[in-house]
Amino acid sequence: MSDETIDEVVSNVSDSASVDAESETVDPRSEIERERDEYRDMLQRLQADYENFRKRVIREADSAAQRASGDLVMKLLPVLDALDLAQAHFVSSQSDEAAAISQSRSLLLETLAKDGLERLAEVGVAFDPQIHDAVAHVDNDGGDQIIDEVLRAGYRWKGNVVRPAMVRVKG
Repeated sequence: MSDETIDEVVSNVSDSASVDAESETVDPRSEIERERDEYRDMLQRLQADYENFRKRVIREADSAAQRASGDLVMKLLPVLDALDLAQAHFVSSQSDEAAAISQSRSLLLETLAKDGLERLAEVGVAFDPQIHDAVAHVDNDGGDQIIDEVLRAGYRWKGNVVRPAMVRVKG
């Protein structure tokens, strides 16, 4: 080989060595940047997972509270029925007992209504099988089925029928 060729080979080898040295200095830095990006991505995913977990726990707690309050309302329905019967018994009486029963019934209904209880006991409205339970039927000339008498009030709790009204239908 000639001197020029040897010099070129040495020059090429030293250039490739300097490129390798530079790439070694660049590689640790790019490795650190890659790890940093991985950690940042992991942290963002972890934060999103935690936020989703927190929201799910809040939803489940709200759902459990609503179920518990719905169960309590279901247990209070016989009390409301007893107060309705007592008030019907004292309908013509002006005694202190009649006033006390009427006030107690009204107070309980108003308190539960504020939290979402709706009473289903209207006479003269159209029969709806989703909110009414027809137990008697009276013939009428008209074709429409109308509530003639409410035998036992029905209730809706926060939009869901918890007990249909027991009614007599005319029509």
